[in-house]
Amino acid sequence: MNIARLVLAATLILSGFVKAVDPLGTQYKIADYLAAMHLSQYAPDFMTLGASILLSAVEFTLGICLLFAIRRRVAATLTLLMMLVMTPVTLWLAVANPVSDCGCFGDAVVLTNWQTFLKNVALLALAVLVRKWPLEMMRFVSRSNQWIVINYTAVFILAVSGWSLYDLPYFDFRPYHIGTDLREGWQRMVDGEESPYAELFMQRVDNGNDITDSLLNSKGYVFLLVAPHLEQADDSQLDLINQVFEYAEDNDYPFFALTASGQRAISQWRDMTGAEYPFCQTDDITLKTIIRSNPGLVLLKDGIVIRKWSHNRMPDEYMLSDRLEEIETGQMPEDSAAKKILLIFVCYILPLVVLTLADRLWAWSRWVKKKEKSNKLYQIINKKKENEKENRSRQLEDEPEPARGNGTGQGTE
Repeated sequence: MNIARLVLAATLILSGFVKAVDPLGTQYKIADYLAAMHLSQYAPDFMTLGASILLSAVEFTLGICLLFAIRRRVAATLTLLMMLVMTPVTLWLAVANPVSDCGCFGDAVVLTNWQTFLKNVALLALAVLVRKWPLEMMRFVSRSNQWIVINYTAVFILAVSGWSLYDLPYFDFRPYHIGTDLREGWQRMVDGEESPYAELFMQRVDNGNDITDSLLNSKGYVFLLVAPHLEQADDSQLDLINQVFEYAEDNDYPFFALTASGQRAISQWRDMTGAEYPFCQTDDITLKTIIRSNPGLVLLKDGIVIRKWSHNRMPDEYMLSDRLEEIETGQMPEDSAAKKILLIFVCYILPLVVLTLADRLWAWSRWVKKKEKSNKLYQIINKKKENEKENRSRQLEDEPEPARGNGTGQGTE
């Protein structure tokens, strides 16, 4: 049962976390589900985004509850209910195949629909086992400290989602992450090999020319403003976008805007922003995959992705103070996955480990005191019995002996 509980916990924690670091990706997947069910018109964007954040928080928190054996009956019941809902859904996905993959683990682990269904069948069996004997879960923290773990977990996972929405996903599992050589990936696709860049194309709006190959194979820096749908693009940083374009012009760096919107939306955007940069038509799913921001800015160098900015963190004149060849902005950032994992360890895992150790030490000290107390009570009772026995012995010794006769029927004098 405890093995089943740990497997469920690990699965839910992973599933919830990868959704939390990419809430927009999960929102897109939920939208795909609704479109397949012909329910898109009943779920506006704010509702699907809220469902994305809530789903990731519930999965991650349930996984932590199972791991630490917190509210064991409730956690086991909710896990079973979740699997009872998700297993039939994934069966429908496997049979009808309305979407390519379920998105259970985001872009971190991609499973086929049948693999997802079989995985859920196994998890459902484990959930039934855990629900049958929930009180057999071995606790890691005492009941009095469970609320600390629950609240801290909820705050942590919501903060991860919030930051990923404001900036960009904390971990980028997509094929356009920083460090990706798009030129190499594009060449594999041109040579007929399987490639995640099959849908990547950039067609100039003004003349209809496809510039994908020439742009990816060009030497030097290229700025790409990515806006999947201009009608829904955030317009709070228009001045910074125009400043970046002017900087690119002054330093002879190509600057293109990529969008899936039509000519009418492009014209409206130009009228509203005064944009003078050229536009290219691109597949909207590809644009959403490139960067989780509308709009977002991508910097390429020799066909390699070296920088990404969300619309909330566009580079300003301080970041673009000189030519890219001479400043930090034009170099590959030093942020590594190891540093990011270390930050999560320090901010979340380490405090829980310290709490667990402190809780176990406190529980052990209570057990020791209880044993000492029970031993003292036993000693007091035992000593009391020994004292009573000793007192009785003394009383018997102090009692006078009865008189003895001399054989003549007369007592002695």
